[in-house]
Amino acid sequence: MAVKTDHRGNSRVVFERGISAQMMGIDGTWRRECTMEDVSESGAKLTIDGSVEGLHLKEFFLLLSSTGLAYRRCELAWVNGDQIGVNFLKVGDKKKKARSTAVGA
Repeated sequence: MAVKTDHRGNSRVVFERGISAQMMGIDGTWRRECTMEDVSESGAKLTIDGSVEGLHLKEFFLLLSSTGLAYRRCELAWVNGDQIGVNFLKVGDKKKKARSTAVGA
């Protein structure tokens, strides 16, 4: 395990062998095994086992434990072969942008 700083100045932990994890669709209809290669406070680099063709990768869960108690909600940042970059979404990120700011007249 090594700690590096990426081009955005974030501390990134790089795992020597990777950490086993699973990706799961927001609606729970699909899962894929993956390996977390590195992680920072804001995102991670994953190597995916198998094809991602046809999967809705815009937003999904990254399950970090076999019980599903440790997870992060993610959005796809980039794809390079069998590796993808993901940004972690904080609670309320999407809802705040979609919610109207108008107050009753």
